[in-house]
Amino acid sequence: MSHWTPQPPTPSALGDHAVALDGSRLLGKRIALLITGGIAAMKAPMLARALRRQGAQVTAFVSDEGLRFVTAETLAWSTDQPVISSLSARAEHLSDSEQFDAYLVAPATYNTINKMACGIADGVLTATLASALGRMERGACAVLVCPTMHGSMHTRILTESLERLQRLGVTVVPPRDDAGKHNLPDEEPIVVAVARAVSTSPLRGKRVLVTGGPVPSVLDAVRRLGSRFTGALAVEIARELAYCGADIDLILGAGSVAAPAWLHTRIAHNVDEYRALVLSTLATKAHQSAVLSAAVSDFAPTEPRPCKVKTSDGMWTVHLHPTAKVIDAVHHDFPEVHLVGFKYEEISTHEDLMATARARAALHGACVANRGEENAPGVAQVAWLVAPGHDPARLEGKPAIARAIRTHLEQCAATHRMAHN
Repeated sequence: MSHWTPQPPTPSALGDHAVALDGSRLLGKRIALLITGGIAAMKAPMLARALRRQGAQVTAFVSDEGLRFVTAETLAWSTDQPVISSLSARAEHLSDSEQFDAYLVAPATYNTINKMACGIADGVLTATLASALGRMERGACAVLVCPTMHGSMHTRILTESLERLQRLGVTVVPPRDDAGKHNLPDEEPIVVAVARAVSTSPLRGKRVLVTGGPVPSVLDAVRRLGSRFTGALAVEIARELAYCGADIDLILGAGSVAAPAWLHTRIAHNVDEYRALVLSTLATKAHQSAVLSAAVSDFAPTEPRPCKVKTSDGMWTVHLHPTAKVIDAVHHDFPEVHLVGFKYEEISTHEDLMATARARAALHGACVANRGEENAPGVAQVAWLVAPGHDPARLEGKPAIARAIRTHLEQCAATHRMAHN
């Protein structure tokens, strides 16, 4: 970029303090953001806006030490709310008039964590937290802390304080480990933690397996037979379910898009590895449901070559046989697990696709079906969620598909139908 011709920015309907919504996972929730005196306090304004992008109303509470690293004016701009920086006759620390759904201490210093654990209330933050812990004991709010400090300060005292807080019900957001320090995580893992803490979804605490991406079969030592799918939908589904409080195991095929680091993800490099990972994961943990969107290779060579086939060898004839359906093995071995399968067709009518999807849904629990003829280049993915007892639901775009699957699983969980017949 060698030269820019100055011109006005693209007009926007957003006001100066407004944020564009990325979702509604915190819509209607009031979040108290407590900012202590660590250098990571400089990131608080961006964290506040990230919370607001999920619909939250954020009020900043900041100590005198915190104001060394971030200004009250910046916090007021980023939250669009008055900043609380001292105890006053209005007793803002008690939050009686407008109660908060969650109190998030980010960053949480060594000093504040240990004071919390010992019940000390000697300033605006610790007094606010004393009230917050009392409300938490009564089930009226959530309290979260994001520890940030130099590695030398991770003492037995700190460990005991954090363990005590966790026993009381406080959520400790794992820090980002880097350069010998506990650093503030990126914004999304913190927002996810807050959303999970305040979630009332029937899926909260339920374990869900999600799979996706291309799962190839082996041709030779270096070549694979796979598909063009990317796994982006599976990542979107896993993210949506995690936000509402579900515990996610994500399995992606090799070559998929990268999942966020905060999602527990494993990679399957071929069909056999995928099958083994799916079955072993379900065998070792009590899953309520499994969303199996992986594009598993439908064919595999009868005789895969153990070494790389050379082009100088000339013509190479490969005989393919159909691979076993992993979803059928899951259905047989784990009948208590509610399944959401996927079906993709090309050169198919909508009626034929729906007939196939209904048959799959009757067997497994639900089916997400789509066909190439409905997915034009540059147009959002179109799919249909088919479940017994419901009309097929047309969905457009990966976020909409993910939300529909979440809603379906929530309805099943709420009515205790998390297993297929």
